[in-house]
Amino acid sequence: MKKYIGFGALALLIALAVVASRPQPTEVELSEVNRAALSVVLEEEGETRVRDRFEVSAPVSGRVLRILLEPGDPVIAGETVLARFSPASPVLLDARSKAEAGAAVRAAESALGRARADSKRASSQLEFSSSERERYQRLQREGVVASEDFDRAALAFDTNTEALRGAEFAVAAAHGELQVAQARLLQGSVNSSGSVAIDLYSPVDGVVLRRLRESEAVVGPGELLIEVGDPSSLEIVADFLSSDAVQMRAGQTTIIDGWGGDSLTATVRRIEPSGFTKISALGVEEQRVNVIVDLDPGQAGAGQLGDNFRVEVSVEVWQSDDELTIDNGALFRRGASWAVFFVEDGRAVEREVQIERRGSRRSQVIDGLAAGDTVIVYPPSGLENGAAVRAADA
Repeated sequence: MKKYIGFGALALLIALAVVASRPQPTEVELSEVNRAALSVVLEEEGETRVRDRFEVSAPVSGRVLRILLEPGDPVIAGETVLARFSPASPVLLDARSKAEAGAAVRAAESALGRARADSKRASSQLEFSSSERERYQRLQREGVVASEDFDRAALAFDTNTEALRGAEFAVAAAHGELQVAQARLLQGSVNSSGSVAIDLYSPVDGVVLRRLRESEAVVGPGELLIEVGDPSSLEIVADFLSSDAVQMRAGQTTIIDGWGGDSLTATVRRIEPSGFTKISALGVEEQRVNVIVDLDPGQAGAGQLGDNFRVEVSVEVWQSDDELTIDNGALFRRGASWAVFFVEDGRAVEREVQIERRGSRRSQVIDGLAAGDTVIVYPPSGLENGAAVRAADA
């Protein structure tokens, strides 16, 4: 009897060892293929910016006085003085240049005097020729002189008239040359105390966005001093991959998140026609396109946004109310195609599927699966075709 008991115990141990050595089903997370609404949303980070911003710069070289306005201060178009500017004094002349300028003034004065003398002489000749023409005209009517004599007197009158006009033009030209010469000499005696301050007024109602220069300093022409704009008129710019931007159209619905408040609605206004190259965080060159979005009016909280605030932009480019969908986590690549593991009789079966559009969480299935099929989400890397599986929560 003891012998049979020993054999029975040994057989039980062997059976337990066989059962323990058999492979256990792999625990996996499951999801069901079903029909549901699906939308394709493209997401990128963006930033707000004032739609119409104005950069006020120095009109000429000179000294800008200290700018007291600070970012956020309100400004009124045509009334608020943004900056006060004193144009630079002309460059002082050295001794030689001043002597040359003085000589040029004296020469111009002499030329003007000569031109005036020529004009006076031409005026006298015209006066004489006028009296001669009148005398010959009277004698011709009396039959004392021939008509040829009168014609010569008339020609002399016309010639002297043109000569006087030329002399008057010469006087005007000489006067202008004298003014130029005097201006060159004058700049050597002007100092900064004679400079006139120029007030630079705000071109728009709004606030100061940036103060690019605060302290008094000498600046060159065109140097930026201050930037103003209306913060209530904001737009949002986000750069999308060019392959995503071609799917967008003006008027598409947009959701603005990630700015610190509730979600805001917006509308795509423009997709810029020119792209640019940008290096991604992984060091990959990408072609990107700026997409301009306008916030929908009348939204509570939108007034808290300012210039250059970070936001997250989500543009809905496609939507359907009834599509066969699958969890994105179930999809993986097999060469150039998409594939999934679906569950059949407790085993994982690999199958190729055709995907048309991909949403943020689920994708549209065109072929390879049917509604009600169960697929494995995020399949383990070592999972093989035909392996036994069971639900992780079973």
